[in-house]
Amino acid sequence: MIQEPSKEFQYSRGLEGVISSISAISRIDGEEGILIYRGISIESMADNSTFEETSYFLLFGKLPTKSELDDIDSKLKKNRVLSNEEINWIKNFPKDAHPMDALKTSVSLMGMSDPSGWQEPSEANREIGIKIIAKLPSFAAAFDRVRNSKEIIPSHKDLPLAANFLYMLHGEVPEENNARVLDVALILHADHGMNASTFATMVTSSTLSDLYSSIITGIGTLKGPLHGGANERVVAMLKEIGSPDNVEEFMMKALEERRKIMGFGHRVYKAYDPRARILKEYAKKLKGKEESVLVQTALKVEEVMLRELSKKGIYPNVDFYSGFVYKHLGIPTDFFTPIFAMSRVSGWVGHVVEYREANRIFRPRAIYNGPIDLEYTPIEKRK
Repeated sequence: MIQEPSKEFQYSRGLEGVISSISAISRIDGEEGILIYRGISIESMADNSTFEETSYFLLFGKLPTKSELDDIDSKLKKNRVLSNEEINWIKNFPKDAHPMDALKTSVSLMGMSDPSGWQEPSEANREIGIKIIAKLPSFAAAFDRVRNSKEIIPSHKDLPLAANFLYMLHGEVPEENNARVLDVALILHADHGMNASTFATMVTSSTLSDLYSSIITGIGTLKGPLHGGANERVVAMLKEIGSPDNVEEFMMKALEERRKIMGFGHRVYKAYDPRARILKEYAKKLKGKEESVLVQTALKVEEVMLRELSKKGIYPNVDFYSGFVYKHLGIPTDFFTPIFAMSRVSGWVGHVVEYREANRIFRPRAIYNGPIDLEYTPIEKRK
């Protein structure tokens, strides 16, 4: 006999629509295509802020004063320097390891080396969070150098976080425009409500586990292609299309075959993703023959998709334009998701700190629909 699901519980597949917490960190209006960080629109943050300031804003709940911004900037620069021990870790990673696994393992090793990791007060978590925010870009850049048999580039003592990542990745100070577009991309990805990786991070933290373990959970969740890896596949699709002239035929056939078009549609947005709108303007300014073809192809894909599917609430999301922006910056394709992690860690830490103020361990329930009256069968009688 199979037990029928109990009617006293409401089931929501994937927890869609279920409220898991009350937060003042970010708000999404999916119907209108609006994203705000602590009351300020994402457009205003992208135009006026930096990733360092955005990180402070998410962690501390207010825009910093000049001295507070200088303080977090100093801490980020100090903590992003790789120790000899950390360099040895990275040199011993398998060269064919997934970059997200390299990040995950690096954070785990950080936690093993930090005696303050088990302190519970929010202030301790903020300080540990600043260490992790600082170190992730350095770990990522160093791992790419090592896997390509290149020397690790030491952190630059003066550059902002985004520019320093590109410097450590390529070995030269990036052009100002390139550094700025990456800085904006980091701002845009820093938080996005109760997404899968943020929720996973908070579940781990709700047990009063340490922040390092929580961030490892977030990285592991973000690694999944349904969450953090879509922009890689956007670039692959655009290359498959080849040029703007091929878009109409390709897209109509793909839609007829009900293929998933990467970079379109969102679980929350039923309007144009505001982050995509911002990155689109930066993408249109990219210089380079290959970039130009990719951008023109993307714009034509968007035109066809809006014509065919906008009435169904399907619009470009942030992944559609971020991939070839990263490609233009010389970032390897399999590093697109680590860039996401480098940014989103600020939101993860902010949510952990906020939730800990009135912590309650997450304990959802499942509806059992299996048998309830089976007899135990001795092994010799089992068929």
